[in-house]
Amino acid sequence: MLNLFKKEINVKLLAPMTGEIIELEDVPDEVFASKMIGDGLAIKPSDNEILSPCDGKIVQIFPTKHAIGIETNEGLEILIHIGIDTVVLNGNGFKSFVSQGDRVYCGDKLLEVDLDYINKNAKSTITPILITNMDKVKEFSKINGDVKKNKDVIMEIKM
Repeated sequence: MLNLFKKEINVKLLAPMTGEIIELEDVPDEVFASKMIGDGLAIKPSDNEILSPCDGKIVQIFPTKHAIGIETNEGLEILIHIGIDTVVLNGNGFKSFVSQGDRVYCGDKLLEVDLDYINKNAKSTITPILITNMDKVKEFSKINGDVKKNKDVIMEIKM
């Protein structure tokens, strides 16, 4: 049955880190560049803090701390994957401030990363930020350029 009263939901994601926006197609990893996991953008970070881009719940944090999944209050699934080929670091260079199941609010500190260590020991610090359940997205827009964590809106999503 068609629901004529279904309301469109709008979600805004703030920059989880300060840095420069990189198009997903330019990420040096085919899985991200081809949008196999989801759509979004990436940030080349210029500082070591990663903040929550939204209110929600931590649904996944990898044991290696290189990636974190957040489900927004609206049901949007966000993956923040810190760096490229960083799983091989086995958690070295990463410090987590949250656990799976934690409720987080926009601007809460999720992780600290050692960018120098990642630069020396992994392929790249470029951090994809993906919507992994694109089937729930009607449309979305993203920005380009430099962004400041917890200040700039990097994506606006209509669900």
